[in-house]
Order: sequence, then structure tokens, then C-alpha cells
Amino acid sequence: MSSNKELYLAFRSQIFEALDAEAVQQMERKDLEAQIANAVDLLAANYRRPITAMMKSGLVKSLVDELFGLGPLQPLVEDQSITDIMVNGPNNIFFERHGKVQKSDLTFVNEEQLLSIAKRIASRVGRRVDELSPTVDARLEDGSRVNIVIPPIALDGTSISIRKFREQKIAFEDMVGFGSMSPDMARVLMIAARCRMNVLISGGTGSGKTTLLNAMSNYIAEDERVVTIEDAAELQLGQPNLVRLETRTASIEQTGMVTQRDLVINALRMRPIESF
Repeated sequence: MSSNKELYLAFRSQIFEALDAEAVQQMERKDLEAQIANAVDLLAANYRRPITAMMKSGLVKSLVDELFGLGPLQPLVEDQSITDIMVNGPNNIFFERHGKVQKSDLTFVNEEQLLSIAKRIASRVGRRVDELSPTVDARLEDGSRVNIVIPPIALDGTSISIRKFREQKIAFEDMVGFGSMSPDMARVLMIAARCRMNVLISGGTGSGKTTLLNAMSNYIAEDERVVTIEDAAELQLGQPNLVRLETRTASIEQTGMVTQRDLVINALRMRPIESF
């Protein structure tokens, strides 16, 4: 174990044991930062080797990120140039920037920390991930889509895949400018959306299916009712008459599951003009 991990684990265990979990959830981030900074100063004064101000600052940020955010992944989530984040166990984190996948220098301190953050992601959106339900699709507060697979299904440690939410929509004009499609193809798709034609969009992971569907949705008339059905909500539609539906996994008691089939049946009773 590196000295940085050893230091983080030593401070983390003592500070987390002293914190009231319920109180933490009610605190503002700045108040929690101040409280943890004081705790770090006290522990640093009695630590067996000197700790610089920069190291203290890094410890405070990492501890707060673990309590409020996604721990070591938080810097990658905040980086607007990164589109995908891939975690293959605690020591292997990759990310995609400008279409190129790179390995990050960031790591989790251990599998326990990684699994704890994975469970928190799922619980925030009413999902669960455990031995009985080792896989889950969820989403972050900003709309980013997350897939989680935990041991024993994931053999080398918990796996997390995050497809980050794009705040800026890409229109057909942008796609034509990028060279993704011809002007004629863009016009055909605009007409198909406006005329309420049946359209099937398929493709591999990261090929732009959701981006294309969002662009097409701009040509649905505002006076039409749109119903969306998703496993994990990620579509960005701007129509005022919009109903967004999302599937739900079974509870611990194996009740309450809502499948896409259930939602499609229900959507037919909602007077949809368009459904996705």
C-alpha cells in the first residue's frame, strides 16, 4: 500500500467513526468541509510524520468527496471534457476524453470503499445492489447514466460504468457540421419526426443513439403528448406535454418490479401521440 493510501485510510477510519451519519446528510458541504478540516488538523498534529498543508487540503477534499460525492471518481465527474468513466475494480479506473480511452492515476483505497460508493449511487435513485441483485442501472443527480456490477458476478472487483450527461444538446445542424450525416439525411430525419413516422434507432455503445433521438425530438410539435419509457432516464426532451416513465427493479421482498412491458401497456392508456 502506498504511503498516501495508508495516510488516507488512517485518517478516514478515525474521522468516519466520529461522524454522525444522519447529521452529515443534513449538513451543507461547506460546513462539513470546515468540520473535517479541523479533524484533519488535530490528527495531523499527532501523526508520526509531518503532513504538509497541501496534503491536508487533499485529505479534506477526498474525505468530503467520499461523503458527498463519488470519492476518487469526483474529479472525473466534474471534468467537462470527459464523456465516459469506467471502473474495473479498485485499482483500475479509465476514462474517455475526445473519443480516446485513457487510464487514470486515481484509485480507490480498497474494494470496500468502491462497493460503498456503488451502493450509495444505487440507493439515491431507489435502486439496490447486493448479492441478491448484483447488477443495476441507475443515474446520478445530473442525469448521467450508471451501470454497476458487483462481486461475485464481477470477478475482479466492483465495476462501475458512467455515461456522463451532456448539458448541451447536439442538433442536426451540428451533426452535419461534424460530418456525422449529410444535409439530405438530416432533412429526411426531420421530416420523419415531424410526420410522426415509426423510427427504429440502433447501434453500438457510444454510437450516438440517444444524441440522435434527442435531435429528432426537437421536431415533434409542442401540442402533442410524448411518453418516454427508459430503464434509466437520460433523454432530454423539451416538449411541454411530456410524461417520463422509468422501470423499477424488485424490492428486497421481491415485490414492486415495473418492467418496460408494464410501462408500454400503461402508456397506451395515456393518449400518447409519440412514445419512445
